Amino acid sequence: MEQKNFDPDGVGVDNGTYFGLPFAPETAELVLISAPWDVTVSYGAGAAYAPDAIIEASTQLDFHDPLAPGVWRRGIATADVDYSLLESSQRLRADAARVIDHLEGGGCLEDDYVVRKVRRVNEGCMSMNANIGAQASRWLDAGKTVGLVGGDHSTPYELIRALGARHAAFGILHVDAHCDLRDAYEGFEFSHASIMFNVLRDVPQVTKIAQVAVRDFSESEAALAASSGRIATFDDLSLAAALFRGETWDAQCRCIVDALPQEVYVSFDIDALTFENCPHTGTPVSGGLTFNQAVWLLDTLTRSGRRIIGFDVVEVCPAPDERIDAITGARMLWKLCGQTLKSNES
Repeated sequence: MEQKNFDPDGVGVDNGTYFGLPFAPETAELVLISAPWDVTVSYGAGAAYAPDAIIEASTQLDFHDPLAPGVWRRGIATADVDYSLLESSQRLRADAARVIDHLEGGGCLEDDYVVRKVRRVNEGCMSMNANIGAQASRWLDAGKTVGLVGGDHSTPYELIRALGARHAAFGILHVDAHCDLRDAYEGFEFSHASIMFNVLRDVPQVTKIAQVAVRDFSESEAALAASSGRIATFDDLSLAAALFRGETWDAQCRCIVDALPQEVYVSFDIDALTFENCPHTGTPVSGGLTFNQAVWLLDTLTRSGRRIIGFDVVEVCPAPDERIDAITGARMLWKLCGQTLKSNES
């Protein structure tokens, strides 16, 4: 569809792109890549189907955003979805599930039953990383800002690494119910629960990770977060306690943003939000942010003058009989697109 025939106030167009927008990646300012992958999820699967579900839900979204009016006209494009990732994810998920069941039944990673399965999963995850890294590098080298739609939280690893190769220093605003600081969780080096551990290990250009709304983590993760000068923790209980004492959410958002450097990557796990926003997400946790609290945090980041250099939306799990997860994912993606473009205004 040519842009001249696109009516932003008309019926949503089911053209296979996020939001039904008519932009080509070659001419758009922001390019969205998709990662239909959820091999290592440790509880509920389904995030591999999020890109298609979010694309479908996004056509019902209206384009006016009072916090970033009209910025979408600078171009938000959808890169072709590589469905070979989904096929590999479906195949390897069976191996990963057997490993997880074995461990939950009291087995260990050294048992012959799981050694080869773990190796296959790790090799498959490295292939997925290479795929996403190549996609990200293609569009970054073309001068585009890149956002990623997962998939589970392991998927943005190579996008973050690609940004590390192109930026001297940046921070990550990590909005999540979990710290994701586990080393090779369940034997999987690139587990969804290991993304921020891997970033700390492999991307020295990330000088600060501000973790917001985290509320379900291990003692070793808490110890790593407390001992690392590169992590600032704004856990869910502390945020709630400040509200109970009368501190405004606006003041807390400004405190969070102040912990970050000038250039920021946003990693948004949908399970950071309260249950009603994402009832089927893979590892739901009581508590969390409201949708508007999350949006206000993103807007505070942009109003501070910081620049969003990339982002991801992950762990959306669509359900066949309920659309709320995909609807929430689509609207959070829209807000992130708007705030990213707004923060990059020249």
